[in-house]
Parts: sequence; C-alpha cells; structure tokens
Amino acid sequence: MAGVLRTRRLTVRRVEEEDWRAIQAIWERQKQSLYARYDRPNDTGDEAVRARIAKWSSFAGSREHLFFAVCLEGAVIGYVAFHVREDGFETGYCFHDAYHGKGYAGESISVLMDELRRWGVGKLTAGTALDNTPSVRLLTSLGFRLAATEQVSFYQDADGRDIYFTGGIFEREL
Repeated sequence: MAGVLRTRRLTVRRVEEEDWRAIQAIWERQKQSLYARYDRPNDTGDEAVRARIAKWSSFAGSREHLFFAVCLEGAVIGYVAFHVREDGFETGYCFHDAYHGKGYAGESISVLMDELRRWGVGKLTAGTALDNTPSVRLLTSLGFRLAATEQVSFYQDADGRDIYFTGGIFEREL
C-alpha cells in the first residue's frame, strides 16, 4: 500500500508509535459517547495505549493487519483498520468526536478502499450496532449493504448477565 495517501483535506498514513497520545484522546472521548456501549472498551492508561499503538505500528509492512492514521493539518483525528479475512478484509474505524459529521471518515475510508481495490481485494466487511445510526449511515454511504445480523455483548449488568444489542454485518464488493 502506498506510504501516504492524500485527499482534498486529509493525509492518510500508517499508524506510528508517536500517534499513541492522539489515539488515547480519541478513546477517552469515545468512552463518553452514547455509542460506546456498542464497542469493546479500550484501556486508556498510558502504558496500555502506548503498547497497543506500538504493536499497530509494527505492522507497517504487513498486508494482513493495516492500521492507518487519518490526519487533518498534521493532527491525528481518527484511524481506520483493516484485517485479512478468508474472503477479503474486515474494516473498523474510530474518529475523535470533534470531527464527527464532517465527512472525514467517509473521505479517508474511500481513498483506502480505492487502494485496496488496486491490490485486487474483492470484498470488505464491517460490523456495527444497528442502533449506531451514524455508523450505519456512513457504511451505507460508502456502498456497504446489510448482509446479516447477530446478537453481540461487550458489557454485563450488575448481576453479571450479558447486555446484548443487535449488530449488523455489512459487506461491500470492491
């Protein structure tokens, strides 16, 4: 994959170890979101984030695990990840809430999809809660379609019982 991709407004590049503080800030804000209950919680302690981002950056030459920082005027405002699956790649993304609703996620994912298409990747999948309306809208705008649903749980109630929500599995042919 190209080292750096550019759009009209953004620079998209592989995640680097130095990005850990920006990603930590994204995760801290994500915890406060109405939609946080629909995602695995991230440990936001300094050492945990530093170690996780160091691991992500170690995949810089990989074609199996791809982690991209999305930058606006040099600042990391989000990230997009892709992981090889048997029939293509699965994608996930997270953006700082100060940049939601401005088209940055769609713009960055589009340029990355174009690059994956050049690689010969044929299919992408993505999962999100059906109640996460902004994420569903983003995936739909990018040409993904709902292929299946599943019951998902990342949290438990006070009695230790799983709290479920309906997750959508979205697919897109490249």
